[in-house]
Amino acid sequence: MSKLRPRRDSQSRRSNHWTADVVWLEGCKSHVGTNRPEIRMDGEHPLRSTRLRPFGISRFAVSVGEFARFVEETDFRTDADRFGWSYVFRGLLPHPSGAHPVDMPWWISVDGANWKHPLGRDLPAAHQDHPVTHVSHVDATAFAEWSGGRLPSEAEWEHAARGGQFDEPDDERNIHCNIWQGNFPDTNTLRDGFYGTAPVRSFEPNSIGLFNMSGNVWEWCSCKFRVRSVGKVAKARNAQAKAEREHVLKGGSFLCHRSYCWRYRIAARSGRSHDTSTCNAGFRVAFDA
Repeated sequence: MSKLRPRRDSQSRRSNHWTADVVWLEGCKSHVGTNRPEIRMDGEHPLRSTRLRPFGISRFAVSVGEFARFVEETDFRTDADRFGWSYVFRGLLPHPSGAHPVDMPWWISVDGANWKHPLGRDLPAAHQDHPVTHVSHVDATAFAEWSGGRLPSEAEWEHAARGGQFDEPDDERNIHCNIWQGNFPDTNTLRDGFYGTAPVRSFEPNSIGLFNMSGNVWEWCSCKFRVRSVGKVAKARNAQAKAEREHVLKGGSFLCHRSYCWRYRIAARSGRSHDTSTCNAGFRVAFDA
């Protein structure tokens, strides 16, 4: 496979609305997936070749402050705003008022949780330099279009992420990114310094200058979610994904841990409905060269 090469030094991408710090990459032959899947039901396999055109990708995930400017200029309402609630990890809530348990015990639907107030309307506002969360695929796509870009494809995202100095960061000893340390979901030792999200400029960037491609928040991609395996389980999963209009997320989040959700690996992936939002999912923007 071709070595990942920046096409030129990182440059600002200016539109009428937003100035993005972008790393530009050459077109080349690349790959996506793995032949050593850890979570087969997610469709991580098989490894397959792909040809990429030159593209750019933002150095950082979109921050709360950047998303606020988008909302101010457009009066955009996110899906969480329209629904009046969003999903929050229960460990983040000191007093879960307006909270409603869901099927998984560590997730709670919280009234008033949105990009501006990630824990609910009566709790503190989001930090401006943290990645925006509680954004659906619909919301992320709208911001990307406003900025003059688009969401990256899964292949582009993986290609950019593999510029890193690590592929499978160690959970407990080598702190490369914001993931869970300890016994999920009850004990987080905070060895990486964060319980929830970290600022978008946290930790060391990968070798091409991209920050937080593993951990911190899941990142929406443009691709629809599907599993390439055969069999009844894969068929049922694909039918569900199609019915719920699921799209791919990459990179894992601050809730990932090898013992529970080993999805901060580069080939790992997840799928969620296009209008779903959570406290651990955001996005970054890609640009055509």
